[in-house]
Amino acid sequence: MDMSGKYLVTVILFLGTLSVGMCSNGWIRAHATFYGVNDSPASLGGACGYDNPYHAGFGAHTTALSGALFRSGESCGGCYQVRCDYWADPKWCLRGAAVTVTATNFCPSNNNGGWCNLPRHHFDMSMPAFFRIARRGNEGIVPVFYRRVGCRRRGGVRFTMRGQGNFNMRRGESGCGERLKGKDLASDDS
Repeated sequence: MDMSGKYLVTVILFLGTLSVGMCSNGWIRAHATFYGVNDSPASLGGACGYDNPYHAGFGAHTTALSGALFRSGESCGGCYQVRCDYWADPKWCLRGAAVTVTATNFCPSNNNGGWCNLPRHHFDMSMPAFFRIARRGNEGIVPVFYRRVGCRRRGGVRFTMRGQGNFNMRRGESGCGERLKGKDLASDDS
């Protein structure tokens, strides 16, 4: 194969990788926006059931995930490293900046071609997390790369019990934010 043939094969492989959103180095293409204007940490909870993610050990760098990432709550408590794609949007992306966010919420589809609709990969990040990777003044959307990473939190297993006279809710999670399955939380007096 001559040099032009090798070049063509390389270009085709590269373009094929871009079309599925996966980069050769393990990063995946997505988009990000932010929610809330200086929201207190207590208001950054959401569909994962964390009342106050800050007190739960997640900090202020939290995110809502599109349905493709949220997977019916399986991603709750999971951590993602997100970096803005400076080469795609140098006006709004901070060059070389990255932030690790914890999934605490769901970004619902609007059934009208919105960013959180399936099959899109989207992060609706807390404002403190978003402005670690994007310039202030951008209240829009930025292209990002992301990858799943291990969470850096301390602690053992946390249990939450809530309810009132008619029901009780039990939830347990490891120090890494992973939810314990119902079987792990079962008791004889349910």
